[in-house]
Amino acid sequence: MGQILHGSATTTEAVRRAIQNSQESLRALAARYSVNPKTILKWKKRSTVADLPTGPRTPKSSVLSVEEEAIVVAFRRHTLLPLDDCLYALQATIKHLTRSSLHRCLQRHGVSRLPEIESDTATKKKFKSYPIGFFHIDIAEVRTKEGKLYLFVGIDRTSKFAFVQLHEQADRPTAVIFLEALIATVPYRLHTILTDNGIQFADLPRNRNGWTARYRVHRFDQICNEHGIEHRLTKPNHPWTNGQVERMNRTIKEATVKRYHYDSHDELRVHLANFVDAYNFARRLKTLKGLTPYEFVCKFWTSEPKRFKLNPHQQMPGLNT
Repeated sequence: MGQILHGSATTTEAVRRAIQNSQESLRALAARYSVNPKTILKWKKRSTVADLPTGPRTPKSSVLSVEEEAIVVAFRRHTLLPLDDCLYALQATIKHLTRSSLHRCLQRHGVSRLPEIESDTATKKKFKSYPIGFFHIDIAEVRTKEGKLYLFVGIDRTSKFAFVQLHEQADRPTAVIFLEALIATVPYRLHTILTDNGIQFADLPRNRNGWTARYRVHRFDQICNEHGIEHRLTKPNHPWTNGQVERMNRTIKEATVKRYHYDSHDELRVHLANFVDAYNFARRLKTLKGLTPYEFVCKFWTSEPKRFKLNPHQQMPGLNT
């Protein structure tokens, strides 16, 4: 096994052990091993042959203050977020925080590795890459004190841009309203939409191949055809095929109805709108290499402007100068 020695070491562990066990004088040992007599005396006094640790006795950051390190450690232990997600969340508060200084801070405090979860050990497959304009759409149910609402969610497979609406019904006309609003809101052209086999999005399987199917087209499909959008359906009883929007449903619920109580539908609508705006325009995502969904859209506009209906910078919140 190789030895890891100090960069300026003049002896090996075997030589140090021989020095400690020898009865010869310091001068004789120094001449034999071609080292300074002080080195011989040093190893005679020690009981081990390993190098002593170098560096400060109490490691501390040269970038972060004690208070900032406490903030970082508390945030990591409370959220259990990955390194990059912690970086994006904390940089708004600690401007000079870098990825390397964050990693060293977590290492010093013993929280650099997250606890392993059984589900995380499974092999993860990457989605097939598509240009922006591939939307996953799904419906979820949420509740307030006033009763039940239906959450219509659409998320772009590539840019992760999300569009959400709350409705009191989950029928075909409502799905059509949501689709028309989605097409009008997104600044680029949609080319593919993936939904499940619900009657809001498609006819029942037994009615899709009948002799009247060519004359009786589902209104959702009509709108897709009018805008040149391919409408795909998931395989029956395979909800994980639409996993991206299923995950977005869970994210929205965890941030709203599973965490807060709402006395009215309007309270939920306001909070949901604020959350989606914060997600699209402020939340930095690791899968987008630290960009927010809308920053990714704007970056894509510079490389492929033909896919866009308008300049996405015009929809950025705040002053446009």
